[in-house]
Amino acid sequence: MPTKIIAVANQKGGVGKTTTAVNVAACMAAAGHRTLLFDLDPQANATSGLGLEKLEGASAYRPLLGEGSLQEKIQPTAFERLDVLPSEVDLCAVEIEMVRGEDHLKKLSRLLEPVVSSGAYSAILIDCPPSLGVLTLNAFAAAHGILVPLQCEYYALEGISMIHRVLEPIRASGVNPGLELLGVVMTMFDARTKLSNQVVSEVRQHFGEAVFETVIPRTTRLAEAPSFGKPIIHYDKYSAGAAAYEVLTGEILRRIAPKPS
Repeated sequence: MPTKIIAVANQKGGVGKTTTAVNVAACMAAAGHRTLLFDLDPQANATSGLGLEKLEGASAYRPLLGEGSLQEKIQPTAFERLDVLPSEVDLCAVEIEMVRGEDHLKKLSRLLEPVVSSGAYSAILIDCPPSLGVLTLNAFAAAHGILVPLQCEYYALEGISMIHRVLEPIRASGVNPGLELLGVVMTMFDARTKLSNQVVSEVRQHFGEAVFETVIPRTTRLAEAPSFGKPIIHYDKYSAGAAAYEVLTGEILRRIAPKPS
């Protein structure tokens, strides 16, 4: 499978974005695919969620400003076939400094070219900041598809409508004409509440097949796993959260796999 770059994004925080990025990356690796999780969020929660410390100078900050390569920032994790390009707080400054350069939306895309051409990874998942700033737009410019986690609550649709409004200009401007909405995953689902079921139903009505069949439940084990520096399949393999992310990852892999000619 040629390397696929997936941006995991929602400009609203607290929707399960990083949880989804970490756990889908871990499930892809467990399924036999060499995977890179690129933590592009200055909060660095994906970095700590994989058991790595937030270290000064470890992020993509310098490469994005033209100093060094991304490859030298990539680190192995404790989990087979899963590497991480960590983040730390210095990425906050990139938002300001990058816009001073020419063609600033394509910087990340150019930096990722050697990583992609090396053939080292089947998939690169980018955990975007919870905003539609310069870092997220760079991720969109580099990605083949956008994966949007949506929390099962009434403001959920705002997140995806904003992404849609950004998607078309990115395509139309020629920055990334092939960019697609890979899919929408409903997170923090509580089957006991009428609200969760109503929101899922409404999102499916709006976006049809773009919405993944799998919904991610709200569970204590999923919430606990990051504090132990482990994806859910390595923290509690037989939990409902682990099962959901494994099934979701299967759906994602089917969507990104090359179609038979």
